[in-house]
Amino acid sequence: MSEKSIAATRVIDASAAAIFNVLSNPERHAQIDGSGMVQSDDKSDRITAVGQVFTMNQHWDKMGGDYKTDNHVVGYDHNKLLAWKTAEAGTEPAGWQWVWELTPQGPDSTEVALTYDWAAVTDTKVLKMVSFPAVSAHDLESSLNNLAAAVSEA
Repeated sequence: MSEKSIAATRVIDASAAAIFNVLSNPERHAQIDGSGMVQSDDKSDRITAVGQVFTMNQHWDKMGGDYKTDNHVVGYDHNKLLAWKTAEAGTEPAGWQWVWELTPQGPDSTEVALTYDWAAVTDTKVLKMVSFPAVSAHDLESSLNNLAAAVSEA
């Protein structure tokens, strides 16, 4: 963790495959989001490869309320890694990314690390508007707790 990223880690009592199944489905992202910003997915397909873009419906008062984001998949390793860079819909990513890393601890136990990294953000207008970090370590921990609950429902 640096001054330009925050991370949270937790062991979830589920297989990496079960966890990845939830993470790779944008329809489940509002359920697992610990920040309260993600409202719903915008009819996105399951994430299956680097280069895909999935769109989310968001709400954040700092962004004027409701808006959409395009999430550009930059990391994909089935049952191990999922990462994307977020941008306001119709624009290129400004440099922040979300990285989920899964490390099996046994057949039904997986360490899940979630990192929110804004080290690549250089646009001064974006830096002023967003005032990073936009989410807290507590929000990341809530996302991991929500993920654990979502996996246990499946």
